[in-house]
Amino acid sequence: MGSERWSWIVPEGLWELVQPLLPPVRARPQGGGTANIDDEAVFAAIVYVLVSGCAWRHLPPCFGASKSTVHRRFVIWSRAGVWGRLHQVLLDRLADGGLLDLSRVILDSAHVRAKKGGEQTGPSPVDRGKPGSKMHILSDAAGLPVVVGVSAGNTHDLHGLRPMVAGLQMKHDPERGRYRQAGKLHADKAYDRPDLRRWLRSVGVIPRIARKGIESSQRLGRRRWLIERTISWLTGYRRLSPRYERHPSNYLAFLGLAAALTCYKRLIKLTT
Repeated sequence: MGSERWSWIVPEGLWELVQPLLPPVRARPQGGGTANIDDEAVFAAIVYVLVSGCAWRHLPPCFGASKSTVHRRFVIWSRAGVWGRLHQVLLDRLADGGLLDLSRVILDSAHVRAKKGGEQTGPSPVDRGKPGSKMHILSDAAGLPVVVGVSAGNTHDLHGLRPMVAGLQMKHDPERGRYRQAGKLHADKAYDRPDLRRWLRSVGVIPRIARKGIESSQRLGRRRWLIERTISWLTGYRRLSPRYERHPSNYLAFLGLAAALTCYKRLIKLTT
């Protein structure tokens, strides 16, 4: 029954990719019966929270696990880097199929309100100073999210450029001869600084950044809709917008899982 039971919330075939990435379940020192809770059911519950935006305490009983069990495993799996490795597996599959185009990458960010505050939040300049965060997205030429990040809402966009590009260059697999290297980077004039342009060239990336006072704020042109669509895909997961997580690591974990789901859906669409 397994995967078919959760096909209404988990895309077909995704569990088979997730399962090998999970750390072994440890028995709790104080005892308890959580070790025999089905990992697949817990994963389905986590996806349900991401998609629906519901609070952990409002998880429906159909998953057969308490909210504390699901939340605990979410934290354990997040700390183990499961969602980042799942995202990497899917990027590798897209690359192997010639479906990942890094000749051009697109960088942008989006504000999200932080309902409960927490770390990496700040007064949002676009939301009347209310607490918020920014999600930073680096996509390939077709709009597939390849690197995601989070910062406080009052952090200037330009501070996200180096870590996002560096994050892309770290996504490589020497054993299989893979190296993630962008050809050109497209961004709006929020990222227009000479030192950033020089840094991009020093790491082999050609900057295509709108210039303040010279070029239109719409310099991304026909590529802007691609990154805006990507942001729309991600914020469509209701747990991401607004931000409910007080701990930024949990929010980033959900963002990474959403990026992985986005890549998986595109992979299935392009290969079936």
